Amino acid sequence: MDYQLVVVRHGESEWNRQNRFTGWVDVDLSPKGMEEADQAALLLRDKGYEFDLAYTSLQKRAIKTLWRVLDALELHWIEVIRHWRLNERHYGALQGLNKAETLAKHGEEQVTIWRRSYDVPPPLLDESNEYHPGLDPRYAMLDGTDRPLGESLKDVVARVGPYWRGVIWPQVNTGRKVLISAHGNSLRALAMMLTGMSKEEVVGFNIPTAEPMRFDLDRNGKALRMEFINDLDTIKAKQDAVANQAGRKQ
Repeated sequence: MDYQLVVVRHGESEWNRQNRFTGWVDVDLSPKGMEEADQAALLLRDKGYEFDLAYTSLQKRAIKTLWRVLDALELHWIEVIRHWRLNERHYGALQGLNKAETLAKHGEEQVTIWRRSYDVPPPLLDESNEYHPGLDPRYAMLDGTDRPLGESLKDVVARVGPYWRGVIWPQVNTGRKVLISAHGNSLRALAMMLTGMSKEEVVGFNIPTAEPMRFDLDRNGKALRMEFINDLDTIKAKQDAVANQAGRKQ
């Protein structure tokens, strides 16, 4: 028996639109992002997807994307579980900065390392920064070691992994059809764990906004197949746009 998992990155956020590092800052969907979420929902509906259970992060761009998908699928009634372990990668002191301006200031090589290396974190957030997670009530219950001040992709894998293995996979393993609405880096971390892609492969793997992706899993939770649900030309164009974000002008 194969097991199904569908994941979707949130639609474009206001800071995606402005080409800013977002991370754990709770930025809303842009008007385009709302439209993208609706298009993802229609794609899933037209392909006949149904779900029994949904997971998302504590960030409203992912939560609102999920709402719009469930609304279109008439699945308002299914259980939705929110958890911080599905949050986006914490971009530390880069959060709020424009990517193109950061590239001009620090150079392409350094910004590429911060954005795309596997195990190098960005500059850490200062304790007094307005975006410190300790100032956010949704993270008040977390131990200080679970409130990052900056994360590498390796760190995201380390926090997503236990939640996948201990919470989500046991539900998928019963045959429940699960949908996850999350973020580019938390979903890259998950894809790495499920497919066994290398560190070099995962840093070059781009997940476009609001493009659902399906995993067919074996009885051990390993991917037999991973594919985007939309057509390949659309996915390729959107992946290229994600890869080129840092140099995009406003």
